[in-house]
Amino acid sequence: MSEEKKQFETEAIRTQLERTEFLEHTSPIYLTSSFVFEDAEDMRASFTEEKDRNIYSRFTNPNTTEFVEKVCKMEGAESGYAFATGMAAVFSTFAALLKSGDHIVSSRSVFGSTHTLFTTYLPKWQISTSYFDINKPETIESFITPSTKILYAESPTNPAIDIIDLELLGAIAKKHNLILIIDNCFATPYLQQPIKFGAHLVIHSATKLMDGQGRVLGGVTVGRADLIREIYLFSRNTGPALSPFNAWILSKSLETLAVRVDKHCENALKVAEFLESHKRVNWVKYPFLKSHPKYKVAKKQMKLGGNIVAFEVKGGIKAGRKFLNAIKICSLSANLGDTRSIVTHPASTTHSKLSEEDRQQVSITDGLVRISVGLEHVDDIIQDLEQALNTK
Repeated sequence: MSEEKKQFETEAIRTQLERTEFLEHTSPIYLTSSFVFEDAEDMRASFTEEKDRNIYSRFTNPNTTEFVEKVCKMEGAESGYAFATGMAAVFSTFAALLKSGDHIVSSRSVFGSTHTLFTTYLPKWQISTSYFDINKPETIESFITPSTKILYAESPTNPAIDIIDLELLGAIAKKHNLILIIDNCFATPYLQQPIKFGAHLVIHSATKLMDGQGRVLGGVTVGRADLIREIYLFSRNTGPALSPFNAWILSKSLETLAVRVDKHCENALKVAEFLESHKRVNWVKYPFLKSHPKYKVAKKQMKLGGNIVAFEVKGGIKAGRKFLNAIKICSLSANLGDTRSIVTHPASTTHSKLSEEDRQQVSITDGLVRISVGLEHVDDIIQDLEQALNTK
């Protein structure tokens, strides 16, 4: 094939390792911890990086290389590095690029473990974080100081499905010479490519829609080559590398990402429209519902609305728990982006240790329910949600 850029689906399927002498049709799994050298000179040149080759699977492995190359093509990135989990990607990215005294400006609406990293662990190294309200982007610049190095956000957010204008963030980062990092997990590169809007790095938990079947853990950071180089050097010494087996699974999963996400989004929009009309639901948030406060922004930067729907059950925490207990088909799980639909009630589970005030600051109300809409027939998903909502 020529080197000219192909369509998303073609790149996902045809980006592949060079075939071995066995002429396999699909890439083999390279389950090896290390690689051999031809002689002493080959070994020396490899360790001094005069040669670009695999040495040790904590550094690189053919399977992780294939997976990262696919994500880079999907995101329009120069380079990348794959991690054992999404949070390994988040931590390693920040740890590699920050030093004592540096400052982060972040949306307050971030994943719970990322919040813990910002408030509990990075301060041990005198790295501080200031939060802005995702619904008040006009305040972002007021938090920037001479020591600010990174601007960070998720869009859509977890679990409240808030949206922020990535183009605006790109402009702010450029104006103040900041590194813009976007967690693109909920959208995937099929629906949204933050680099087009000015992001320097994009992070994914590959555990979610990239795998799509709840099988393996994984993470990846892609973006500007010089920044990835720093992340790579940090990571090859600290050891958060993705396993070859998981990399192989994820690379194969990317081959079907587009067709899966298309169906996820089709189902999710129908579920959101159903919930919006239900008498026991106060409100629904889904990026491609016209009622979403940032509908126009979502339409500008996303191809489709994603597979996550957030809504508020009337009756608060008690009603939210009652709803979960009445679910019959959908799964109760902490994961998302699976073929199986999953429901979660954050106020009584994942965010139960936060005060009500803290939950409200990140748009988590007592009755908020998050649905990761799967690939079951949408009529069955809606029927399950309806009977759970109507349970007395």
